[in-house]
Amino acid sequence: MSSTRSRRTAFPGAAAIFVAFLAASSVPSPLYALYQQQWHFAAWVLTVVFALYVVGLLGSLLVVGALSDHLGRRPVLGAAIALETLALVLFLTAGNVTVLAAARVLQGIATGAATTTLSATLVDLEPPHARGRAGVITSVAPLSGLALGALGSGALVEFGPAPTRLVYGLLLAAMGAAAVVTVLLPETSPRRPGAVASLRPRAALPAHLRADIVPVVPVMVAGWALAGLFLSLGPSVAGQLLGLHSRLVGGIVVTLLAGTGALTVAVLRARSAASLLAPASAVLGLGVLTALVGTLADLVWLAAAGTVVAGAGFGASVLATFGTFARIAGPHERSAVFVSANIFSYLGNSVPAVLGGIAVTTLGLRTATEIYAGTIVAVVAAAFLLQLRRLRSRRA
Repeated sequence: MSSTRSRRTAFPGAAAIFVAFLAASSVPSPLYALYQQQWHFAAWVLTVVFALYVVGLLGSLLVVGALSDHLGRRPVLGAAIALETLALVLFLTAGNVTVLAAARVLQGIATGAATTTLSATLVDLEPPHARGRAGVITSVAPLSGLALGALGSGALVEFGPAPTRLVYGLLLAAMGAAAVVTVLLPETSPRRPGAVASLRPRAALPAHLRADIVPVVPVMVAGWALAGLFLSLGPSVAGQLLGLHSRLVGGIVVTLLAGTGALTVAVLRARSAASLLAPASAVLGLGVLTALVGTLADLVWLAAAGTVVAGAGFGASVLATFGTFARIAGPHERSAVFVSANIFSYLGNSVPAVLGGIAVTTLGLRTATEIYAGTIVAVVAAAFLLQLRRLRSRRA
């Protein structure tokens, strides 16, 4: 009975650590414009710093994704917390963009190790009477963390002292609490041999799955490219194009997208992935187009409404695309297939953002935003038509 009770109380603790890691990852977003003003670097440098986080995270997912199956959940999670703590110390003491970039790389590595370990931990700790709860948490927690981190950071930067220091001090305290929770977690994965072999990256796109995977890639890439735009350049767009210079608004911009996405995942979690693909594409494209029109017309309310609609499309696309990967992959190939899914999503999250930063430097923020948003609309429109064609052919 005591073991069951401890596992039941450990589940929310692991979920809270999950949210904390993702919140920490979005905290720098409202600060990027401030760093840019202080250190006088170009917009493309800003997006490269953002993308370095993704490079670290993707590398971590590829290399240490299965390590906790061999060393145990707590040791790997403890190492991730230690690495995140080091990254936060670098953020706290950063005096130039080089240190900021190093902090983002370390943060990406720590987050990749933590999220894979925590996903497995939540499945291990899932109560017998609530099967499926772990899947819901691992779907909702990332977007919820992104929203909470950006909003909290924006508020502290706008109203608190030491705008580039206070938020990282609070996150250090949160990591201290996460370390205590980790020590108290029951170990759900005993040590077993093969730790070194598990470090070999595994990614696969089996030939018999490609007909189902290829059609979902465009909407997956488009959704995460939109998230990359908001997390890197969103506060700059709000300040320079809409005249909203408050750092809090910079956090709200990210929260409108990610928070709505998290709520959408929670509401639609019982829907099949196949039924969501076409609507997700349509809603995502409509939202991006509306937000773009509102931004160019200097209509804040329309830009905000478009962001909310785009957030709903983004959340539905996350649910639909990852749900498709989960549905079609067999147990023996699921791990490698999900590595491929993460590669698609995080490359979509980082590469377009860097290209957008280069476009901002050469063409200006307004033109770059038009091109970036227009490209996303074109991609999701193509994805929507592709899904309609597949549905018609299946019915025929």
